Amino acid sequence: MTQADGEARTHFEVIIVGAGMVGATLAALLGQAGVSVALLDARAEPLAAEAVGRGRPAMRVSALTPVSQRLLQGLGVWSWMQTRRVTPYHHMQVWDSEGSGEVAFTAEQAGVPELGHIVENDVILASLEARLNELSTVAVRYGARVSGLETTSAGREVLLEDGQRLSAPLVVAADGAQSPLRTLAGIEVSAHDTGHMAVVTTVRTERAHGSVARQVFLPTGPLAFLPLTVDGDDRYCSIVWSTSPPEAARLVELTPDALGHALAAAFESRLGGVEVVDRALAVPLTQRHAKTYGQPGLVLVGDAAHSIHPLAGQGVNLGLMDVAVLAEEVLTARRRGMSIGHESVLARYTRRRRGDNATMLALMDGFRLLFGSRHPALTLARNLGLSGVDRLVPVKRLLMRQATGHRGRLPAACR
Repeated sequence: MTQADGEARTHFEVIIVGAGMVGATLAALLGQAGVSVALLDARAEPLAAEAVGRGRPAMRVSALTPVSQRLLQGLGVWSWMQTRRVTPYHHMQVWDSEGSGEVAFTAEQAGVPELGHIVENDVILASLEARLNELSTVAVRYGARVSGLETTSAGREVLLEDGQRLSAPLVVAADGAQSPLRTLAGIEVSAHDTGHMAVVTTVRTERAHGSVARQVFLPTGPLAFLPLTVDGDDRYCSIVWSTSPPEAARLVELTPDALGHALAAAFESRLGGVEVVDRALAVPLTQRHAKTYGQPGLVLVGDAAHSIHPLAGQGVNLGLMDVAVLAEEVLTARRRGMSIGHESVLARYTRRRRGDNATMLALMDGFRLLFGSRHPALTLARNLGLSGVDRLVPVKRLLMRQATGHRGRLPAACR
């Protein structure tokens, strides 16, 4: 099936709503296995690939684990990403601004070449879009807005605002934390406001980052300096500053010079002076977890199923593991001659993913509450805890495995 043929089709094996990083990855995984896929997105057009990963870095980045890297390598897109901008980090430092507690570890200690890579989201997405253009089994439709969802004897039917109807045994909601498809399906979500907003921007520091990802816990929330290398210059960092809404509003209104001084002071000048090279945006942070991951013929993945505080940079990695597992279950069912929208497929996917996702959400919420408290006893406890972790090899090793994604084994179908 060619892309043009796909435009005329109305029935597919899988319909994916949302062509972001997670949805596009799932479409590529299924498409390269010969599954007919319709990938729908409300965006008017794909990214302009020639401009991606050139010049000033984009503000939105992801910290990809080695497991996510292997998944993208299996799709044949990692080498394309490397031609643009992929910054490995080999060290990680985390400390408390209100004491001496600090933990640090290296890729060598974790037994991996790198702890991970900082990659602009646009670079990841453009590489996936290029791969999808090579797959004749995938029909990508931009400007496609979903207006309805119906259950049929053969699975599900998606209604588009332009009047088109598409059907498939399985529909996948990969349309983000506010997922319209999840709402249409009537799936409830457990959500709570973290009380934080994330201020994001890009900076150039006085000293080189040295391939170290750094994070300091401040009284108002964590501040991360994530390393970026731009045209050989390793003095760039992507900033994620999680703080209170009033403080976030104040920070984004500062002049670039004033924001740079504020960042340097909050970061204890560990990289010297800070020059802000992009505008600053404040993004609300709400943690969500869907009460079910789907219904017969409908599955949630990525942020549509769970959205997490950016404390550990694990959001996109959780989503990529979701689609790796779902792809394996779909391909297994297809090989056995089962309907890929059967509730047993959903049950196996849910069983394999919900526990890991719930654990990560709870862990990040616990960190947020612990480090967000200014109670003297908790300040002492967390400093002793960080210092203790740095000395206790087994605990430190567990944290390293979490940071590098080793808790998630890449499914055999995706290797």
